[in-house]
Amino acid sequence: MITQAPANVGSRVEILGVGVDQVDMTATLARLDVYLQTKTPHLIATADAAGIVQAQSDPEFLHILKTADLVTPDSIGVLWAAKRKGQPIKERVSGVDLCDKLCAMSADKGWRIYLLGAEPGVADLAAEKLRLKHPGCNIVGSRHGYFPSESDEIVAQEVAATEPDILLVAMGIPRQEKFIKKTQDIIKASVAMGVGGSLDVFSGKAKRAPKIFQKIKLEWLWRLLLNPSKISKAKFLPKFVMLVLKEKK
Repeated sequence: MITQAPANVGSRVEILGVGVDQVDMTATLARLDVYLQTKTPHLIATADAAGIVQAQSDPEFLHILKTADLVTPDSIGVLWAAKRKGQPIKERVSGVDLCDKLCAMSADKGWRIYLLGAEPGVADLAAEKLRLKHPGCNIVGSRHGYFPSESDEIVAQEVAATEPDILLVAMGIPRQEKFIKKTQDIIKASVAMGVGGSLDVFSGKAKRAPKIFQKIKLEWLWRLLLNPSKISKAKFLPKFVMLVLKEKK
């Protein structure tokens, strides 16, 4: 089943009520470039199997995913579900990869990037390492994500003062998406996206799976082996499969 996406977005595959855009990395970056030229707020969501399952019992989060300007396929489970519906998606487009590419492009494009989230010190270290990795990377600010939702607007004013074009929020699903939606009109970033554990990876706090695990689409297993505490997220996968199998093609 194909659902109509928000304006300026192509076709979407509906997976458990969430419309996932049929985009690859190249198409996603082209879309973000257009958004950045508009100078108006856009919310980008990276949808994985666990997040889609969580949305089934969280109406607010489900609404955010349904109305997001762009929803990228961020797990092998999502690619499988799309293929099962006869609407295959070429490749996974993850938050960590998008974050890296946007930082690399910011040097030439002049995009102003703000990193928000993770434990105290992690965002700052991630910014430092990304600047070293991508000379000229235009990160204009960073801040940890350990604050209560009651302080969202205060933090948003702090972020807004740096006038970011791109806001990358690493506070976990669905907290990061809810923060973005709640503060869009304050921060006014042309592109705002939840990036999960990406800042942990860039700071060096967490290691990304070796290329071989990424190639055979078992990056989730690598993360689970390194950090067994993530088993709670892995438990969503069987439920996702079950719900997709029950859903009509």
